[in-house]
Amino acid sequence: MFVEVLLGALTVSVVIWLIQENAGRPIRVQAVAKSHGSLGAAIQSAMPAWFQGLSLIVVLAWLGVAAVLFLAVSRSGMGDIGDFSLILVLLVLAAGVVVAADKVFFNQRRVCLMGAVDVQRVLSQVKGAEDKQQLVDWAEKDFVVAEYAKSFFPVLLVVLVLRSFLFEPFKIPSASMVPTLLVHDFILVNKFAYGVRLPVIGTKILPIGEPQRGDVMVFYPPNDKRYFIKRVIGLPGDHIQLKDNVLSINGVQMRQQQLRIDDSGFPYMLIMQENLQPKEHLMQKVSLVTPQSNYETVVPAGSYFMMGDNRDNSSDSRFWGVVPEANIVGKAVYVWMRWEGLPGLPSFTRNGVIE
Repeated sequence: MFVEVLLGALTVSVVIWLIQENAGRPIRVQAVAKSHGSLGAAIQSAMPAWFQGLSLIVVLAWLGVAAVLFLAVSRSGMGDIGDFSLILVLLVLAAGVVVAADKVFFNQRRVCLMGAVDVQRVLSQVKGAEDKQQLVDWAEKDFVVAEYAKSFFPVLLVVLVLRSFLFEPFKIPSASMVPTLLVHDFILVNKFAYGVRLPVIGTKILPIGEPQRGDVMVFYPPNDKRYFIKRVIGLPGDHIQLKDNVLSINGVQMRQQQLRIDDSGFPYMLIMQENLQPKEHLMQKVSLVTPQSNYETVVPAGSYFMMGDNRDNSSDSRFWGVVPEANIVGKAVYVWMRWEGLPGLPSFTRNGVIE
């Protein structure tokens, strides 16, 4: 719903800006011609009441966006606002269209309007250079939509480039990657490690690398648009077998070494060091055999088999199948903060590279 409301507000803003530039700019310039050199007189006679209400409509539209955003976040967090990449692209496109149209079309039109004989005659009669410049600045001043578009466009564009092609921040929402990643960890995801992809549609435009066994990867599961984060266990063509919670790949058993027992709950959790040859990582499993402790499959071409490090508390490829290459988002590389939310403060004690 938020994306639809945002799209409506963007459309209303652009349409009203076009009305203001096409109908309002000549009115404002003519007010200068009738002002006898007085800025106060120009402002007083410039715009009819209905025209001044257009900016109010823009303000109300964005207040609606803010209200929907607040309700969505209050109800279920940022995940309920929709695809953030799509939101960012829409904002950049709308701001970019306004900036480009203003530069290419309306800037020259303003010059022509201000060059009219009657306008120049009035400006030539203004004695003070400062008063003259104030009149010119007021006549050429951006309407509110263009003013904000020009301010935010560079920032939005930089954020879009960084987030889409370099690094994107994520927050860990569940315990499926314990003990490697904890709930409320904030991580950075490398967006180019597995190739540069276009935002929103995800099409790979520049191949760079491929996922390796043991990588921690962010992706979309099949038939789901939510972000998941798991560890790459099986590569294309691998034979995956899980027997009594011991993993074998292509007939070779992956060595597991017990480090300690977490007896804070029941069943007890065994904290293990698993060797995925050559990469080692921490994992945990319950001290009992569970239904998901036994599994067997062959990974098809162009797909990857994913499992959480919290082996018995993870929704992963054992339940919804392998992950197609097209669903890859990026490689999780760094924990940069941990924050459980207000009233607490962020913690940086867990900062480090994700192994």
